[in-house]
Amino acid sequence: MRTLYFDCFSGISGDMVIGALIDAGADPLQMEEELKKLNIDEEYSLSWGKVVKNGITSTKFDVILTNKSEQPHEHSHSHGHEHSHSHGHEHSHSHETEPKHSHAPHDHHGSRTYKQIVEAINEANLNESVTNMSLGIFKKIGEAEGHIHGLPLDKVHFHEVGAVDSIIDIIGAAILIDQLGIESVQSSAIPTGSGHIHIDHGVYPVPAPATLEILKGVPIASNVIRSELATPTGAAIAAVLAGKFGMLPAMTVESIGYGAGTKTFENHPNVLRIIIGEIQ
Repeated sequence: MRTLYFDCFSGISGDMVIGALIDAGADPLQMEEELKKLNIDEEYSLSWGKVVKNGITSTKFDVILTNKSEQPHEHSHSHGHEHSHSHGHEHSHSHETEPKHSHAPHDHHGSRTYKQIVEAINEANLNESVTNMSLGIFKKIGEAEGHIHGLPLDKVHFHEVGAVDSIIDIIGAAILIDQLGIESVQSSAIPTGSGHIHIDHGVYPVPAPATLEILKGVPIASNVIRSELATPTGAAIAAVLAGKFGMLPAMTVESIGYGAGTKTFENHPNVLRIIIGEIQ
């Protein structure tokens, strides 16, 4: 059985998942084409390229929003120097262009409701497995946000999590996993980090309430790093897709991918490693 293992020794985020999948040999150009079915490609361009994180060559993936005012807080790094590594792959739309109105409904802050996201996925005519994976991950995040804010699922508004880049991260990851013919997913325990982060509602402990809610029932690894290692998007991808959490299973390894995170840590590479192989 063709299995993908998330080795989350430095946490997990949506962009790290996509970077690692590309690094393991998935085709980002095919993903870019599939994502156009969502009819929001005027709102972003994609960038990917090699970076070195503490001695490990890895792939950094970024979603660059065309309207800078829609930039969510946690992705303020998007206009960084790392795009010089993208080897000309930024071919959606230049982020200097004036964005036209997107076909998908959203308000002027770039946030979308859970209901709007579900409609966009259902109307996009993606592969059935891509649709199911994407809906499952969004439902997990939507339920967590709803639980914390005391809202029913159809009233949940996605702000940082629902901005364009997270829609791309989640659906893009589903497209690449489907493309690689993955039949089962396993994961290590998820380190969440420690300390505090600033989000829309103020200063919160790490893991943020939504991330912790998403990781109910999932083994969490202790980690002394004072930083947010698992984002809600990354946590939801692992929580929904992984059928089993634990050590690396006995497998014949076929490919390995390293996806770079944004932050750099002093003592270890901030990358997500994925290992793909056959389990007998």
